[in-house]
Amino acid sequence: MSYITAAANSPTDSLLQELDRELAVMEVYVAHKLERISSLKGKLQSAEISLTDRYNLNYRIFSEYQSFNFDSAFTYANKLQKVARELKDTDKITAARMQFGFIFLSSGMYKEAIDTLGTIHTPTLPHTTKPEYFSLMARVYYGIADFNSDSYYTRVYNTMGNQFIDSVLLFSAPQSFEYLYFRGLRNARMLNINEGLSDLEQLNTRSDLTYHQAAVVASTLSDIYLRLGNTDKAIGLLAKAAIFDIKASIKETAAILIIADILRQQGQIRKAYEYTRHALNDANFYNARHRKIRVGTILPIIEEEKSIIVEGQKQRIITYAVVVTVLILCVFLFILIILKQLKKLKLADKEILKSNSSLQHTNHKLLEANKIKEEYIGYYFNINSEYLDKIEKFKESVDHNLTTKRFDHLRYVVKNIDLKKEREELYKSFDKVFLKLFPDFISSYNTLFKEEDQVCLGDMQLLNTDLRIFALIRMGISDNDKIAKILGYSVNTIYAYKTRIKNKAIVPNEEFEKRIMEIETV
Repeated sequence: MSYITAAANSPTDSLLQELDRELAVMEVYVAHKLERISSLKGKLQSAEISLTDRYNLNYRIFSEYQSFNFDSAFTYANKLQKVARELKDTDKITAARMQFGFIFLSSGMYKEAIDTLGTIHTPTLPHTTKPEYFSLMARVYYGIADFNSDSYYTRVYNTMGNQFIDSVLLFSAPQSFEYLYFRGLRNARMLNINEGLSDLEQLNTRSDLTYHQAAVVASTLSDIYLRLGNTDKAIGLLAKAAIFDIKASIKETAAILIIADILRQQGQIRKAYEYTRHALNDANFYNARHRKIRVGTILPIIEEEKSIIVEGQKQRIITYAVVVTVLILCVFLFILIILKQLKKLKLADKEILKSNSSLQHTNHKLLEANKIKEEYIGYYFNINSEYLDKIEKFKESVDHNLTTKRFDHLRYVVKNIDLKKEREELYKSFDKVFLKLFPDFISSYNTLFKEEDQVCLGDMQLLNTDLRIFALIRMGISDNDKIAKILGYSVNTIYAYKTRIKNKAIVPNEEFEKRIMEIETV
């Protein structure tokens, strides 16, 4: 396998840049994996292969899926177990059970993993299989310890995990990946930091590891460096782990989510948001329940911090607008003084006309600035991934104009706020996301009405107000007051909409919303 290349800036910046490049071509790696899987499945369709070959092919397909997609891995683990039973091969049946344990562990189904692995009779396991079994049990209890994260049970589960690692070491060859990694992991768990670093750093320099092994080592090392307070080193290791996971098309991964959380704490909200979305996509793709929960705790925090940044920028805009207003009032006051002097000084007429012309020009600039401000604010909320950069450029421009006292340019700041357009864009974004989640919503909705009362949308229309009300209800927002606030109507209007729609339905009013809630997502 090829390792990460060195870079021009700091090592951490270079690795994050390489991570961004790999994220951009991630689907290429996924396509290659799917091609390999398709080829294996094609071989499996042959009617002439023996049961042993069928077992081996199912095992290879399972291996491709095991850290890629839980549902498919589960399907082929079942097939693996079925063929093993047909072969009446005890070792192969046990191996299939261990694969079930692996995918349950990867998906955060710790009880199921323990129940499955607990059915294996360890004394009869082949010597070469025992390290894998004990390492799985250790990872299960470590996973439970991390999930609980309390002062009592975490210590208990860590102790149980350490005991299983002792068994791993007993049956593993010294200097093997399993021996060095799990000894380093145990020392890290027991806070023997130097011993843990020694083993894991030794593995981190080896070139004979698979992408998955290298990713696991880098991720575990990053946790140690985080404890030591070396955040920069930890981010670099996490970036390496994430890159290896992408190259191996591993979707059951936490490295990129940990990077996102660290960057969030450092104030890099835009990059943190981007990485968190990638982590959520991976968790959904694999169906890793514990990863979804963790992403669900971080994503709202990032969204809130983004909102705080936006609110701060709005306050700056208001402040700049007040400054401009004061300046305009000063200009008007100056003009009044000049107008009074006109009665006494006819010679000042030319200067007054010049001042009036300047004032008209200033008013014209203010009108242009107001228009630009409205358009800017509308665009400002359009795309999350771009608007932080826009704000930064906007701030630099205003600061520069204040510094250079180019006050006529400041008027361009206040013209871009268009909340109506933002609300429409919000509705449009909501419609797109909702219809992605519920692609059959409109057709299912129409089945509740007679043909003449069914919704017929225009070519460019995603949802109308009737559909949007019940789309919100389908998303779990049933309170009329909340719906009214979201859609910008009064509560009475929402009530009237719902009553009118239900009266047209072919199902009883009291069952209408229940039928809406029965519309299934993808």
